[in-house]
Amino acid sequence: MSNDPMNNNNALASWLQSHLPDCDGRYQLEKFASGQSNPSYLLNCGEQQYVLRRKPPGQLLASAHAVDREYRLIKALQGSAVPVPTALALCEDDGVIGSMFYIMSYEAGDVHWDPALPAIETGQRRAYYQSLIHTLASLHNVDYVFAGLQDFGRPGNYFARQLSRWTKQYQASATQTITAMDQLIDWLQANLPDDDAQSSIIHGDYRLDNVMFFHNSPDVRAVLDWELATLGHPMADLAYYLMALRLPGEGEIKGLQGLDLSALGIPEEAELIDLYCQARQIKSPANWDFYMAFSFFRLAAILQGVYKRGLDGNASSARAIRMGELVKPLAELGLASIK
Repeated sequence: MSNDPMNNNNALASWLQSHLPDCDGRYQLEKFASGQSNPSYLLNCGEQQYVLRRKPPGQLLASAHAVDREYRLIKALQGSAVPVPTALALCEDDGVIGSMFYIMSYEAGDVHWDPALPAIETGQRRAYYQSLIHTLASLHNVDYVFAGLQDFGRPGNYFARQLSRWTKQYQASATQTITAMDQLIDWLQANLPDDDAQSSIIHGDYRLDNVMFFHNSPDVRAVLDWELATLGHPMADLAYYLMALRLPGEGEIKGLQGLDLSALGIPEEAELIDLYCQARQIKSPANWDFYMAFSFFRLAAILQGVYKRGLDGNASSARAIRMGELVKPLAELGLASIK
């Protein structure tokens, strides 16, 4: 983390004093170094610590970086079986720091970046994976109507809408012909399953490094980074998370491909699917090949957009270029997941 120029902001000091009972107006912000698209800061107010999460300044797409949606969702999940930070205050006045922001509790704990969990003893790794699956199932079991989130997205036809959206996004940002991606899109369009009316709150980016664990424990302390959350098909979340078992073991996005899961003490994909279905008391998914292929396609489309923004000078160019190099391999993995 590093110091940030938002320090010494009188408007922010006044707002914090009026919205946080433990803050007398004196504060210190340090930006978290990890690359969230919604910048996040450790907020120190005396002996209390919070997290400030803001919408980036400047011109943005109307639906992008909606931190008010994040705040609303986290607040709605308070007291549920889904561990989340405590939502404390939302500021919709751009005049305070230049963009909308919210304050939530600071949750101290462990974040793991490598799905092989090298810092965890072999005999304990299964418990971490089981905990992640149970937490995801708990999210999908939330009654979103009871939680007041019935208008948080559009229930039904999730994959049809998402396939159309990301196909258009990919084609708009394409910089070369990637045959594997075109073939994957064609297969997905030809094999789109009938809508089965499954709908739940979905995280949209559920992966190991978006979860905070209690220190030296497999118990989840808080699920983080809800920027892509919406109402959608729960299998989109499950397949996206389980992509980690099929991604290469080296590179920008690290996975477990080619590793001996048994020797690592990590459950196989089929076991994790069964565990999820047991937790939700549902049948095993009938269209798993589609869900997995779609997950690879969606990630490839997202990274193609990152690559194009890098070429246009709107993203960190070196990292964007490296991300762009993953589009073709991801499309190939998507094709390989089709049996």
